[in-house]
Amino acid sequence: MEVKLLDLQGQYLPIRNEIRRAMDEACDAQALILGPHVEKFERKLAAYCGTKHAIGVSSGTDALLCVLMAIGIKAGDEVICPSFTFFATAGSIARLGATPVFGEIDPGTFNLDPGRLEEKITPRTRAILPVHLFGQLADMEAINAIASRHGLKVIEDAAQAIGAKRHGKPACGHGLAGCLSFYPTKNLGAFGDAGAICTDDDDLAETCRLLRVHGSGHQYHHKLIGGMFRMAAIQAAVLAVKLKYLDQWHEGRRRNARLYDELLAGGKIVTPKIDDANWSVYNQYVIRVPDRDNVRQRLADRGVGTAVYYPIPLHVQECFAYLGTKQGDLPETERACHEVLALPIYPELSQEQVRYVAEQVLEAMR
Repeated sequence: MEVKLLDLQGQYLPIRNEIRRAMDEACDAQALILGPHVEKFERKLAAYCGTKHAIGVSSGTDALLCVLMAIGIKAGDEVICPSFTFFATAGSIARLGATPVFGEIDPGTFNLDPGRLEEKITPRTRAILPVHLFGQLADMEAINAIASRHGLKVIEDAAQAIGAKRHGKPACGHGLAGCLSFYPTKNLGAFGDAGAICTDDDDLAETCRLLRVHGSGHQYHHKLIGGMFRMAAIQAAVLAVKLKYLDQWHEGRRRNARLYDELLAGGKIVTPKIDDANWSVYNQYVIRVPDRDNVRQRLADRGVGTAVYYPIPLHVQECFAYLGTKQGDLPETERACHEVLALPIYPELSQEQVRYVAEQVLEAMR
């Protein structure tokens, strides 16, 4: 049996006609950038995330960059973020001339460890950028308490966590703002790049709306120096259709995760640890195994697709050598990079496929 890591056609084909109609409407209207389709999606997204505002932008990366610009992050500032994350988290900080300061992760959840945060704070620290990795929220109560003591802003990188909750409250509502990615492989995926910023702060929302069009509220009048972070109408049209099915897809992922948990329990395999306060949407189902690379190859030989998120921590990436960080600085992060392995988890998987993957994982560990 072959089981792909991800099968986007399995999600698309059942709703193909509905998506095509929405795309045709956007094309027929010829309002292709921002406009009514984007505004409609923004309203639905804000309601889904439980925030007052949602601002559609061109990608998850641009969502991060736009928010950091909006809160005034600049050269000389420091922003704390994890090293165990996708590059955009730290890259957006560095693009503004600020310094990404890498915090250690909790080895169970892979999210920032609040117990190790304050040691990273200096007089130049301006914000904390926690990532809700693999579909579950970071410990936002502890992070917010630290931020409050030191007068810092908290921006959530929720690129992998739309719909995830902590104490019943959705991602993007725990900090000043939350940033979402709609890259096609996400739980809510566009037909290309797209992202969004969600916030309850009126001033921040207005600033982000200006920044996404080069700081211009009116044609050729620029209040701020921004970027070109606009969302395309066709992406909003697709996302508005898919948003209706998102909770159903989350439940499919959670069902598959429960079955994996049952089948992989015990032995040398460490299954995902979900904090008791969290409701995870399992953007990825990530196990920890010894001899990871050999296990992955054995699974590939048996037709099972897997991935490694992330093989190289950001603090030892060549582009960040100027920071002076090095191997050994973040041992939990580095250990995770050598042990993590993502298994297929998408909602369209059959129970038979999940059982096959689990059997092959157990066999590969022998």
